[in-house]
Amino acid sequence: MECFDDGIWTADGPDVVAAAGFSYPTRMVVIALAGGGLFVWSPVALDAALRAEVDALGPVRHVVAPNSLHDTFLAEWQEAYPDAAFHAAPGLPEKRADIDFADTLTDTPHPDWAGEIEQVVVPGNALTTEVVFFHVRSATVLVTDLIQHLPRERYSGWRALIARWDLMTAAEPSVPRKFRLAFTGRKAARPAIARLCAWPARQLVMAHGAPVLEDGQATVRRAFSWLTG
Repeated sequence: MECFDDGIWTADGPDVVAAAGFSYPTRMVVIALAGGGLFVWSPVALDAALRAEVDALGPVRHVVAPNSLHDTFLAEWQEAYPDAAFHAAPGLPEKRADIDFADTLTDTPHPDWAGEIEQVVVPGNALTTEVVFFHVRSATVLVTDLIQHLPRERYSGWRALIARWDLMTAAEPSVPRKFRLAFTGRKAARPAIARLCAWPARQLVMAHGAPVLEDGQATVRRAFSWLTG
């Protein structure tokens, strides 16, 4: 784990393989809550070393699955932390009946992190409904799949061509083209996108891409300009 900012840490997990053999890096975020305990966002594979590092920071109180695509490692986290509350993005409880979710995320933060972490549900996408978060103290936006930025050299051959077309390996963080095409409910999505673009973000953490350490708000706005312009 790496200290990202005051009270917020990141941890990179192993790559996961998706459709057509595309591999993706994984990243989670851990936030220390003022009331005590930890908020874990988009958990990665849990091994003994990572668990020891997490436990050294404090008790895990909340584990958040930000969309229905980031559920691979939930079972092992629930087994390790049975007393933690697990929070699901819309659509995930129907997919993962094996996970005991405390609730489904909405635009209203849980009382344990209200005032510290803001959130917005982005509807209208046929691939997944993602919940985007904003850590107020560090001015950091947390995005799983709606914004990505992978190095061009990550893929080769035909996968490199598709990744370039998809904008996964664009010059700056972008909404992948497959997610753009999946926004069949653009009218429903725009108020949520406007809200997250209004957050005074300095930094941006993506599950799939290197963190952005400055001009986070401008980066987010450019990423969604095709939808808001």
